[in-house]
Amino acid sequence: MIESLQNQNIKKIQRLQKKTKRRKDEQLIVVEGIREIKIALQNNYQFTEFYVCNAIYNNQIKIKDTRIIDVSEQVYQKIAYRSTTEGIIGLAKTKKHNLLDLKLEQKHPLILIAEAPEKPGNIGALLRTADAANLDAVIIANPKTDLYNPNIIRSSLGTVFSKQIGIGSTQEVIDFLREKEISIYAATLQNSNIYTKEDFTKASAIVVGTESKGLSKLWRTAAKQNINIPMQGSIDSMNVSVSAAIIIFEAKRQRDLK
Repeated sequence: MIESLQNQNIKKIQRLQKKTKRRKDEQLIVVEGIREIKIALQNNYQFTEFYVCNAIYNNQIKIKDTRIIDVSEQVYQKIAYRSTTEGIIGLAKTKKHNLLDLKLEQKHPLILIAEAPEKPGNIGALLRTADAANLDAVIIANPKTDLYNPNIIRSSLGTVFSKQIGIGSTQEVIDFLREKEISIYAATLQNSNIYTKEDFTKASAIVVGTESKGLSKLWRTAAKQNINIPMQGSIDSMNVSVSAAIIIFEAKRQRDLK
């Protein structure tokens, strides 16, 4: 039983939560909550240890061959990242997210690409959309935020663990898509068609940028077609995760009709 806030294991958890460099150096992440841990386990993330507060936890996960460390309620509340908590936190090994490791088993894969996303909430929402639509992969080009940021794990509801995710520079991702003969549809206002006029039933990559800067010129010129969602109000853009969801589910609708 760990009862001291000065325990080295507890300090280690706090450092992993707060510092990207620490997560990368140790190749470890903190996973909090029953749903998130279950999804990570289902997707073959390897846990090194679990920290359990028995005053809160209800034994909802069958833990095998992994060290379990009991902590007091005071200690648990100190290391819990969320205000609502379920009494269990795990340390898991990170995965590599090389583009060449993506397994695109469908004949006509559907992929979501986000260029330079910064806000963890948006990244989490994009991953939830990708999970809901059962996309073949998500690719992040020129990432500005650590994929295993605790806010991404939380806002994605654990779907950061359930989807194939690749990471690379914009040029690396474009080269990868061209090699795989996947058509690029870039969501941008410049030289674009209404998204509903395009055929997404073949191998397709839907590319979205940030709300502030949009997509870089590389994407706009590499695209088979630039696409837009017509705005009917007084603003000319929507939240990036909302825009992505609209286009993705149009693509899914088209594929369901075939």
